[in-house]
Amino acid sequence: MGILALSTGSRKPNETMRILLTTFLGVVFGFLIGVSFPTLSLTKSNKSSGFFPVIDLAYSEDKPGSKTVLSPWSSMKGNNSSSMQAPNSKDKSKIWVPSNPRGAERLPPGFVVAESDYYLRRLWGDPKEDLTIAPRYLVTFTVGYDQRKNIDACVKKFSENFTILLFHYDGRVSEWDEFEWSKSAIHVSARKQTKWWYAKRFLHPDIVAPYDYIFIWDEDLGVEHFNAEEYIKLVKKHGLEISQPGLEPNKGLTWQMTKRRGDSEVHKITDEKPGWCTDPHLPPCAAFVEIMAPVFSRDAWRCVWHMIQNDLVHGWGLDFALRKCIEPAHEKIGVVDSQWIVHQTIPSLGNQGESQNGKKPWQGVKERCRKEWTMFQNRLASAERTYFKTAGLDTPNSNGH
Repeated sequence: MGILALSTGSRKPNETMRILLTTFLGVVFGFLIGVSFPTLSLTKSNKSSGFFPVIDLAYSEDKPGSKTVLSPWSSMKGNNSSSMQAPNSKDKSKIWVPSNPRGAERLPPGFVVAESDYYLRRLWGDPKEDLTIAPRYLVTFTVGYDQRKNIDACVKKFSENFTILLFHYDGRVSEWDEFEWSKSAIHVSARKQTKWWYAKRFLHPDIVAPYDYIFIWDEDLGVEHFNAEEYIKLVKKHGLEISQPGLEPNKGLTWQMTKRRGDSEVHKITDEKPGWCTDPHLPPCAAFVEIMAPVFSRDAWRCVWHMIQNDLVHGWGLDFALRKCIEPAHEKIGVVDSQWIVHQTIPSLGNQGESQNGKKPWQGVKERCRKEWTMFQNRLASAERTYFKTAGLDTPNSNGH
């Protein structure tokens, strides 16, 4: 059979132009298709995972209280860094431990330190000899220098088993060295911030993990009838995960639940005004403490910390929601009567506000507190509805203010 050969010179001019135009259009079309899709790198390191990369649907918090679901493509682009990709499973010279804390997958598990503490250490000597005692408990006070005498009295009620941490809302730190104990305390300063602002940022569960119990207290508490070590014994004896000392019933306004009883060590339930408690096991009749002097076990705090909202700094609403971190809450949240305190009701932090529209500083702070309470309740209720709806379940009726 002969071979048919067509030379270029034998083609017609219009046919040649048609071939060139078709070729050009094909190249342009291919280019446009290529740039319209994300680049897929089919290297040796990811061929074994399949043709398409794994798509991770992550959340991004753009602003306080709002979350946006990232699209699959944006998630893929964000994780395109080689440092975030698992090495080739056939390369046994590389470490990759998915169970390690996020970001530490490339480290050997025996070397990873996922938790920390507030233990002070020396700049010299053998690190193993730094600590003569490792405190088992942590107490924090959010303070202004004007309340130094009251804080001095409080600190003296806590033994060397406690790490002392002061959060300074007035910026005055060095003056506290007039007290010898202050020289071994931890000091954190940020002007005009509340204890819940501090707690969210400096009491992460992985930072306070060494401590069995965490006290997060106000600065205006009278402690004449309080001993911290005896308090811990009673908390352990009665199995309390969240607690507070009883409050002197004749001083200031308190809930019935948090008033001290003279005939018991601990109480976990009370009677309130008619109609206030839809269920005797719900706040404010049970499973309830106030936010002025709460004490959390390590496990309880790990949950409560995640409940604190970044932008809701006064903590209003937390007291009614703490029960969600403990089960059964009405048995593991209680008030210690035999170690009791006095709430002196000094509005020192309230006076750190600003006068606006003719209102006094404390009035603006109080309005913010009420607004935050409503916002906290609405966020929690909305999140619960969304959860149960997504799970195809009916939302439980649990009215606890």
